Amino acid sequence: MKIIKYKKKKNNIYELELENADKIDLYEEVILKFNLLLSKDLDLNSKEIINYNRECEVYYKALRLIKSRTRCKKEIKDKLVKEYDLELIDKIINKLETQGYINELFFARSYLNNKIITTTNGPFKIKKELIDKGIPINIVDEVMVDYTDEMQEEKIRKIITRMIKSNRSRGIAMLKRKITTDLRNIGFSSNLISKILLDTDFPNDDDIAKKEYDKLYKRLSRKYSGSELELKIKQKLYQKGLHYE
Repeated sequence: MKIIKYKKKKNNIYELELENADKIDLYEEVILKFNLLLSKDLDLNSKEIINYNRECEVYYKALRLIKSRTRCKKEIKDKLVKEYDLELIDKIINKLETQGYINELFFARSYLNNKIITTTNGPFKIKKELIDKGIPINIVDEVMVDYTDEMQEEKIRKIITRMIKSNRSRGIAMLKRKITTDLRNIGFSSNLISKILLDTDFPNDDDIAKKEYDKLYKRLSRKYSGSELELKIKQKLYQKGLHYE
């Protein structure tokens, strides 16, 4: 079929108008590879042209994903697999990796640095996230060294200080358990948490105990009185790790 007109569109695509008035979109690489500018003759049934145009389509879609932000291979694959064959996606990902557009080590290091700066997450949580993203364990282990003990200690101390300041109802022992649980849940080691807790000064919780006592007395005295009231208050205080006489 003869090509009578070429019209450049976005994303390296040309619209080709054929002699029967049909129009078809082909990537620039396809036009050049099959010498369509000179021959002006397009075989619409050519599997080679169709397949190569498809490759170009996947390539540029993957490239746009990478340009929007740094991505690992799994992220790109997960996006493309909804539309394209896995074999073709792997071929394009390998091409992009060879060209340097995809770099798992660079991605892992960038991901770690971003998490250190923007979140309170500890190393175990970040490591799991990287593994879940398909980053090879040797690369994960290599980059995680950048999250030093000093950086972790600084982050833990800030979290502990914030939790102490915001504490309104827990006794010291219970607050320490809460801090330990929360820090472990966001990926810090128990040993490092314990070490820093031992080195942290906690304020006396007498004021908290008195405030909690007054609140409980006001609420429970509507239902109880005398020794029974005192027992109920002490039980509630005990549950919070507090003691008040």
